[in-house]
Amino acid sequence: MNRPKPDDFFKDWKAREALAESMIPMVGKLYRERNVSITIYGKPLVNRSVIDIMKAHRFVRQVEQNELSEFESFPMLEAICNLDIVSAEIDLGKLTVACMNAEQTANITAFAEQELAEVISNTNQPLEAPQDVVLYGFGRIGRLVARLLVENAGGGDCLRLKAIVVRKGGAANDLVKRASLLRRDSVHGSFKGTIRVDEETNTLVVNGNEVKVIYANNPAEIDYTEYGIDNAIVVDNTGVWRDEDGLGQHLQSKGVKKVILTAPGKGNLKNIVYGINNKDILPEDTIVSAASCTTNAIVPVLKSLLDKFGVRHGHVETVHAFTNDQNLIDNYHKGERRGRAAPLNMVLTETGAAKAVAKALPELKGKLTGNAIRVPTPNVSMAILNLQLEEETTKEGLNEYMRDVALHSSLNLQIDYTNSPEVVSSDFVGSRHACVFDAKATIVDGQSAVIYLWYDNEFGYSCQVVRCLEDMAGLALARYPAKAALAVQ
Repeated sequence: MNRPKPDDFFKDWKAREALAESMIPMVGKLYRERNVSITIYGKPLVNRSVIDIMKAHRFVRQVEQNELSEFESFPMLEAICNLDIVSAEIDLGKLTVACMNAEQTANITAFAEQELAEVISNTNQPLEAPQDVVLYGFGRIGRLVARLLVENAGGGDCLRLKAIVVRKGGAANDLVKRASLLRRDSVHGSFKGTIRVDEETNTLVVNGNEVKVIYANNPAEIDYTEYGIDNAIVVDNTGVWRDEDGLGQHLQSKGVKKVILTAPGKGNLKNIVYGINNKDILPEDTIVSAASCTTNAIVPVLKSLLDKFGVRHGHVETVHAFTNDQNLIDNYHKGERRGRAAPLNMVLTETGAAKAVAKALPELKGKLTGNAIRVPTPNVSMAILNLQLEEETTKEGLNEYMRDVALHSSLNLQIDYTNSPEVVSSDFVGSRHACVFDAKATIVDGQSAVIYLWYDNEFGYSCQVVRCLEDMAGLALARYPAKAALAVQ
């Protein structure tokens, strides 16, 4: 649908700006009072600014070739507010575009009621009771998961962050320092909210969420029930234990029922890439791994290409931001090359992501090799897939297919899409997708394809961890479109 250019761009902007501003309390009320999350093509609108909402509309106009604007989406949002919907996730953008394509704009309420019939009829609660969550460790991933859990708290009837477990630091004001690290982040910016420190009760009150800070050296020391925590899911983000025996220590603590690891699991642990094999999470599973950031970045795209073109073999090269595992300046390190100064060098190292792919996609076992280069940037990495496909294609054909996957498939929250010729790594800080497909960089020659994927190896991965956590908790929301995956707000 092509809309004529406005006669007065400034007047048009101000009118759309006013509508976006009016959408904020509507979106907020749906979320707080009815646990209804509103998105636009997977981009969440809850707790977003006027400009964020307008940019979400602009994204649709750029990649979907559809002139979606606030003039169309606002009346659709009004219609949603007037329907009897609870505990659901609705893609306002896709619903509005469907209405525009069906030319049903004359009776928006009737169209919304018809399209959302299954959502309206679903009266099941997402969880029988709020799910307690404990973060064991509070490093880069732990703090970002904490931000996401607080942001997604909604009305408080789903996942509730109840405690953080750390070792006692050397400073007398340890709790204040922990709060400061959550409040300020050199890469991801300041926390959107307020944090109150209660040193008397060792509690952080984060946007109204009371989070106990528990000091312990190992899981066996903790009785979570003493803190009012029971049947909790522990998110172990320390990386200290990565097998069933080590992580099983958490299950010996009173008040814990399940554990999720934010690193590749060893042995027989299920390595879950949300969107690909999360159906493998069974109710009886007590320990699972959320795999690695790189595995999460490449597996959804590999799965998509495998389904469409087939994959004979390939090589994965990751250009990865440096991490805390490396040294700031040259010093001893048990790993090869990692002892050299991370901010000053490109460091050739290994990655287990290529082999880890087989745990989520057994069809690719033995077909991929991999390596990694750590580079002097603090966040956002790139995976380069050099693949030999089963079928021939073209750059245009492959890009169009991946655009459709990113926008319309059940992987729309794992794979984002960009066709900008100017993007660089810093543009993807804060991306909530497992990866972003760079269409401009694609190279295709018959059956040979080279594909470039950006990924926020911290925040995008943390979003995948939270999606796995929601799945493990049994969180079930009615969704529109039905095949869409659960969005991390």
